[in-house]
Amino acid sequence: MTVTGIAHGAARLLRWAGVDPAGERAARARVADALRAGAPTPRPVPGPMRGAVVTTAARALDDLAAAPVRQVPVDGPRPVALLLPGQGSQYHGMATGLYRDEPVFRAAVDDVLETWGAEGEAIRADWLGTGTGPGIPIDDVRRAQPLLFAVDHGLGRLLLSWGVTPVEALGHSAGEVVAATLAGVFTVAEAVTLMRGRVRAAAPIPPGGMLAVAASADTLVPYLSGQVGVAAVNAARRTTLAGPSAELAVVAARLAFDGVTVRPIPATTPFHSPAMEPAVAAAELAFDASPRPARFPVRSGYTGRLLTADDAGSARFWARQIADTVRFGPALTALLDGGDRLLVECGPGRVLSAFAFQQRAVRTGRSAVLSMLPGDQSDHSDRSAALGVAAALWREGHDLVLDDQPATVS
Repeated sequence: MTVTGIAHGAARLLRWAGVDPAGERAARARVADALRAGAPTPRPVPGPMRGAVVTTAARALDDLAAAPVRQVPVDGPRPVALLLPGQGSQYHGMATGLYRDEPVFRAAVDDVLETWGAEGEAIRADWLGTGTGPGIPIDDVRRAQPLLFAVDHGLGRLLLSWGVTPVEALGHSAGEVVAATLAGVFTVAEAVTLMRGRVRAAAPIPPGGMLAVAASADTLVPYLSGQVGVAAVNAARRTTLAGPSAELAVVAARLAFDGVTVRPIPATTPFHSPAMEPAVAAAELAFDASPRPARFPVRSGYTGRLLTADDAGSARFWARQIADTVRFGPALTALLDGGDRLLVECGPGRVLSAFAFQQRAVRTGRSAVLSMLPGDQSDHSDRSAALGVAAALWREGHDLVLDDQPATVS
């Protein structure tokens, strides 16, 4: 049976709740009745017994019937913390479906790219496949950084539009600027000025790259040479190295010879390595912001502590990030030491989600991680992934403000 209330093939979120098991079953039945009648589904009234499912027209009734129910804990839902990724998580076509389907996301992305000026307009056309020129390779810093900032920011704005108030935000590399922007520390214009300055400072640096290595940072010290350095400490035995192309290739060959697993990261600039030192001064000169108090805490992926007013207003603090080591793993551990959390990755690739799964709090189920986008373009749709996060938040006990359920059916 095809349900007339859902466009064919389009993902839709169904939610319901009850005060007890009988109430939950009755609420679920009302949703089913509305679907069969082709009527708007009932707007859910928050209650402790909750269900939600992301479905399509062809499967709506079957998925509704099979959906599990969850009881909201007496002490309330786990708080939400945002994770914002940086370069290396990008992929072709990332978030283009969400740009088409979600007005809030589209407006936030447009705000960033339009503020970026002519470069941003060209990046958007290239990203959406509407440009006429050859474009810039997606892993090039001039494309990856602006586009990742726009996508991360758009996903964060979409999540906030659901009425979610994070208890913290933690960014990886350039994701830290997004975190500060979502928290209101920077305006979009200030953040774009900061990011543009970093991109322009990094562009002249000789080509380089980054390597994901399945080893701890300490064990990699004997392999480091020249301008190759530890770019990021992400989790136990999850370390990133970066450096000039030729020097990094030598290190990669030595590691592979010794049986250490290495994987290239999509990047053509040796971020967070000594090779970036010449770019720091230029990036510092480009800083032009008057930071405001954060609306919610931002944890630095470099220091591991909460961002201070001194940090936020320091041109040196933001400029040095392109050369300094990212310590995302220890920062995430510090975040989770504050209590059980629902970690929501607002970015493409699910890279930070993979790192989060290495954390004991996540492995044991005390905390959980959700991803706002698919892992890559071949995965299920952008809209399905985002709605899946909304479904999980609702079942957890967060009272969301959504337009997925139109008028109430009496």
